[in-house]
Amino acid sequence: MAHRDLDRARSQLESWPCARLCHAASPVHELPELARRLPAAATLVAKRDDLLTFGFGGNKVRKMALVAEAARREGADTLITTGGAQSNHARVTAAVAAHLGMRCVLVLNGAPADTLTGNARLSSILGAQTFFVGSREERAPAMEAVADDLRSRGRHPVIVPLGASTPLGALGMALGLLELAAVQPPPDLIVCSSSSGGTQAGLIAGCRLAGWTTRIVGVSADESAERLTDIVRALLEGIAGLLALEPDVFAGAGIEVDTAEIGDGYGIPTARSTDATALVAAAEGMFLDPTYTAKAMAAFLDRARASKAGERLLFWHTGGLPGLLA
Repeated sequence: MAHRDLDRARSQLESWPCARLCHAASPVHELPELARRLPAAATLVAKRDDLLTFGFGGNKVRKMALVAEAARREGADTLITTGGAQSNHARVTAAVAAHLGMRCVLVLNGAPADTLTGNARLSSILGAQTFFVGSREERAPAMEAVADDLRSRGRHPVIVPLGASTPLGALGMALGLLELAAVQPPPDLIVCSSSSGGTQAGLIAGCRLAGWTTRIVGVSADESAERLTDIVRALLEGIAGLLALEPDVFAGAGIEVDTAEIGDGYGIPTARSTDATALVAAAEGMFLDPTYTAKAMAAFLDRARASKAGERLLFWHTGGLPGLLA
């Protein structure tokens, strides 16, 4: 792939239609006390998407900025999406819908709580209408049923897939990587949480467009390495299509998935993720959520302890802090 093609794709991405949700880039913080306590030979830094200035922040804000803008341009008046009872994505979708003057319907698996907490409370405050189904498998058909009902009443709904992890949503994370590249040297390694694959795919694509050779490790919250690799690969092919690049342009970057912290499954902390939460809070005053970032941090700490002098390791904090208060 010629450099001019990547330059053209990068320019196209930087001018992509995008809802203006945040008015500042998320900060990059060095983590010197954490490095001292481990100890770690490398410089440790964090990209703080938990501090994005819209809707309690998080990586879903980046994805929804593109996905919701596309829906708005299609004439949508309602966003429908899905997730678990404490879904970060559901909360951000509700916030974006409110901001853009749309309605929001959430189809969540689980059961309604007697007292709303965390993301569920925020989604309610934002005015989202919520339906519950008994399992993950029931979510997609339930969303289609809601959409069909709304269309029959003259409405214009758009279904946003789980996590907004579509090629378009993943472009939001690629933009985040370019945001980082504008102010920071390339780290040797980026560690992020990974579940529906869009964050990891976007960061891989962003590195290629920025000319970085940085390794990206996605720490799975629930999926097997094989399944998550397939998801990320398909998203990368979709990103290439959106940017009019060859389908295999991102294949050489490699897809690394760490499954060591899945433990007993989605949303269930491991002993190591619980320890990571306490260590990072005590060392740096930085909070992690139990479903995603605590598990990713446990994997990051392993790599930090094994690091070498002169290396630079970056933790991409994908937010989710309302889940800590659920």
